[in-house]
Amino acid sequence: MGGKKRKDAGRGAAAAAQLRDTGRHPFGQLDGYVPLHHGEIGLYRAIREAVPVVDAAVGKLVRLCGGVKAVCRDQRAQEGLERFLRTVPVGRGQRGIQAFLDQYLDSMLVCGRAVGEIVPSRDGRGIAALLCADVERVEIREGESPLDFTLWVRNGDGTVREAERQELLLFTPFQPEPGAPYGASMLRSMPFLAGILMKIFEAVGKNWERMGNVRFAVVCKGEDGAAAGDRCSLVAREWSAAMQAGRDGAVRDFVCAGDVEIRTIGADNQILDSEIPVRQILEQLVAKTGIPPFLLGLSWSSTERMSSQQADIMTSEIAAIRRGLEPVVERVCELWLRLRGYDDRVDIEWLDVNLQDEESEARAALYRAQARSMEEEKQDGNL
Repeated sequence: MGGKKRKDAGRGAAAAAQLRDTGRHPFGQLDGYVPLHHGEIGLYRAIREAVPVVDAAVGKLVRLCGGVKAVCRDQRAQEGLERFLRTVPVGRGQRGIQAFLDQYLDSMLVCGRAVGEIVPSRDGRGIAALLCADVERVEIREGESPLDFTLWVRNGDGTVREAERQELLLFTPFQPEPGAPYGASMLRSMPFLAGILMKIFEAVGKNWERMGNVRFAVVCKGEDGAAAGDRCSLVAREWSAAMQAGRDGAVRDFVCAGDVEIRTIGADNQILDSEIPVRQILEQLVAKTGIPPFLLGLSWSSTERMSSQQADIMTSEIAAIRRGLEPVVERVCELWLRLRGYDDRVDIEWLDVNLQDEESEARAALYRAQARSMEEEKQDGNL
């Protein structure tokens, strides 16, 4: 009899199980990153897609670097050149040299290099379009001289062929290094920190999914043997019916006889504070972009004086990026002028970058004018 009771008790005892989803964030390429001599373009694009601050920084750099104007020596050609720069097709339904430079600069910042093509017109007397190429399909092969290099195109079957009409191709590396003709992406040092940031955000999401969406643990005490399994099944069925009624908008009480304990799962735990580590990582990422935090909507502690200095530094960063784009605009304008039979000498001018408050600039201009007036009065008095 004793053996039979022990056998029945073992068969009727309730079993406990633990379930845990092995989910991970959708940007798994960041976890498997291995630093290489040449960064993977797909990885950099994943960083931009995964971290909104990085995407906003690239977009703001592209917009702030805009505003180009070409001035040629021949006044007869100036009007035609301006019209060409304003209306030249650049693909995807866009027109104008600025739309082309936006695509070109975006590729240069994210991929570390940009490749473009000048498409001549059928009659050979003008430029029909300016197009940006996919940098992942382009390879560089250097010649005997350090100044000679050619662009090769990778076909779909893996073979490589030399691109035709090399004189019509545009290539610009971003911050090239000795021995690295492809340039370096602005996002080159971000994969490690971006991977940590994704893990933090994924953990925060999982914690809120587990603790924010309330779950309950119903424990029946003082029962053993076959009755325990039957009673647990009854309690589970009635508890599920009560929860379902609550989701449907009805109020239903749960009544059970005996020693039943109901607890909220995760209510006694505390979610780790992610504000400090996330800010530390974002500080590193934003510092790499060179954009002041307040331009990205980050309300970190910053005085008015500090914001003004950051804006001045940002202006110098934009000027440096523009210097890399200037040869591209010069080549396009020079070719258009030569095909039209004009003097191909051209000067590239950029619009001023103004990140300062207009009221502050007006006050500074007033102070300078007052200082000049006082200086002139002083000189007149000495005379």
